[in-house]
Amino acid sequence: MRPFSLLLPLLLLLHPIFFSPTSALEFLFNSFSNITNATDLTLIDDAMLDATVIRLTNDTVQYSVGRVFYPTKLAMRPTSNSSSLTSFSTSFVFSVLPEIASSPGFGLCFVLSNSTSPPDALASQYFGLFTNATAPFVAPLLAVEFDTGQNPEFNDPDGNHIGIDLNNIESAITTPARYYDSSGGLVPVQMRTGQNVRAWIEFNGTNFEFNVTVAPANVSRPSLPTLTYRDPKIANYVSAEMFVGFSASKTQWIEAQRVLAWSFSDTGVAREINTTNLPVFQLSSSSSSSLSSGAIAGIAIGCVVVVLVIPSGFYLYWRKNKLEREEKDEIEDWELEYWPHRFSIEELSQATDGFSKDQLLGFGGFGKVYKGTLSNATEIAVKCVNHDSKQGLREFMAEIASMGRLQHKNLVQMRGWCRKRNELMLVYDYMPNGSLNRWIFDKPKTVLGWDQRCRVLADVAEGLTYLHHGWDQMVVHRDIKSSNILLDAEMRGRLGDFGLAKLYQHGEVPNTTRVVGTLGYLAPELATMASPTAASDVYSFGVVLLEVACGRKPIEMEAAEDEVVLIEWVRELYARGRVGEAADRRLEGQYEQEEMEVALKLGLACCHPDPQRRPSMKEIVAVLVGEAAAAAAPAAFLSELARGDSNVFSGGGGGSEEESEEVAPLQPQPPSV
Repeated sequence: MRPFSLLLPLLLLLHPIFFSPTSALEFLFNSFSNITNATDLTLIDDAMLDATVIRLTNDTVQYSVGRVFYPTKLAMRPTSNSSSLTSFSTSFVFSVLPEIASSPGFGLCFVLSNSTSPPDALASQYFGLFTNATAPFVAPLLAVEFDTGQNPEFNDPDGNHIGIDLNNIESAITTPARYYDSSGGLVPVQMRTGQNVRAWIEFNGTNFEFNVTVAPANVSRPSLPTLTYRDPKIANYVSAEMFVGFSASKTQWIEAQRVLAWSFSDTGVAREINTTNLPVFQLSSSSSSSLSSGAIAGIAIGCVVVVLVIPSGFYLYWRKNKLEREEKDEIEDWELEYWPHRFSIEELSQATDGFSKDQLLGFGGFGKVYKGTLSNATEIAVKCVNHDSKQGLREFMAEIASMGRLQHKNLVQMRGWCRKRNELMLVYDYMPNGSLNRWIFDKPKTVLGWDQRCRVLADVAEGLTYLHHGWDQMVVHRDIKSSNILLDAEMRGRLGDFGLAKLYQHGEVPNTTRVVGTLGYLAPELATMASPTAASDVYSFGVVLLEVACGRKPIEMEAAEDEVVLIEWVRELYARGRVGEAADRRLEGQYEQEEMEVALKLGLACCHPDPQRRPSMKEIVAVLVGEAAAAAAPAAFLSELARGDSNVFSGGGGGSEEESEEVAPLQPQPPSV
């Protein structure tokens, strides 16, 4: 027994070594100068090593996404049937530096994901992690965002905030980026100046609680966290094992997102980062600080000469400029006030091969549209707008400038402008797949399928919802039609051509006496009121919806007499209980009869003669994307149709009384291509 009595204490001493959990994850990168992609970190897409730091996006391409993950997964559940999650602590230093301070911001996020490439994530938005706000749950994903842009669509409080994202780009909680100083006061942290920012994230897996703190890298860790979030539902957004890392994305604007150092531990507090030797990034030229004394003297003498010459030459210059003012293409103060991003005429001429006929895409509401390619290989569309007076041009440009501030994935994005005398050139993103009407009416080789049509309709409806409800002003488009709906490289719908759009304060009564728009898409009330509203946009969208479902233009002069006007034809079929016969015959076999009838009834509801009885765009989106909880309001419109209410349309209704009042949504919006 003696050998065993000696062995037992030894086994007890060695037990923690040989039988401790093997899932512990702990590492420290004070810099990334000596790592190798394969063994130390996993770099995805455009993420790359740049000297001692990690760059998440690529400046040389228009759309860029980058992710970096630690190659070993974090065990999020201590056991398979555990009711709690693994606690962890992480700290890192990051830097976000835009090339243009006024450009839209993107930021970056710390992420836990069960995949290094989340399915259907957009390469240009949403930190490269999500598809959109209405996409269904696709994968366990949890992120802490450090957002340097404001998107009202997702209730962002400002363009400099942090938030917790639970598998959704709309944060569960947000707060401005700031920290508590030693006296308890709040100090803002500007995350988009290139300064090094330190972040601490503590997760208590037992209490399902996040504590997030941010501060400049040269500031000691504050005693109070910037953000605290506790919710047992967090457990629904994690899998047994998850990768930990960072993700970011951007569009055409350059914003350098860098990670400079990173510490992580799931066994206690993450080890301290040495921030003393970290690089600092800024855009200012380094040459300005290294001028020699001779160079400084030369500059001083030159300044004196310039000061002496200017008074004598100013008068001559002013007189010449006055005589040639009407012929010169100069920048005026009001132009810079409305929109600072200006292209030169030479730049656009070079991009479009001198506005050649070969680059002509077509004719818009105000002039010709050309395809162009900038020097950085970015493709653009240049719309030439003629105007007959400088004052009118000024007012028009102020309106367009406001549209240029709109930011939504389903709107064609404006890039800038160029003016030459009374001609204004608007620069947009180029949409390689053209307009929706081409894919439906111009006898394309490949007919746009029903699933794709539903997705485009949902895209445009979300864009219109943003215009009507998601911005600080209400935007009435006034010219919604299939030719103004463009398809990007991923065949996603984007609403374009804001040449007729009007801005109103929310709750303001529209005031205009000029009827504008396109015949066949105009709401009937505009013939008497001439005041465009959100409801008149809904009417036009209803016409587009019927176009897409029926494969017919709003007015077909070659059709039979009772089928010339699309809306009246579909109404008549509905009154006979045969509304499904209006469906595009080229789509046979691609849809369920019930979902097609819902689409046609929704189109008729949008085209109700009474503007007050049309659904809102929010309600339309609820039907198109199948949000059950939100579909109750539009269901009333469709149920009214299904019951054959004689007041639905002037002249009586119809339809079978045996139809169910339950409204099935259209096919759920398919995932991004």
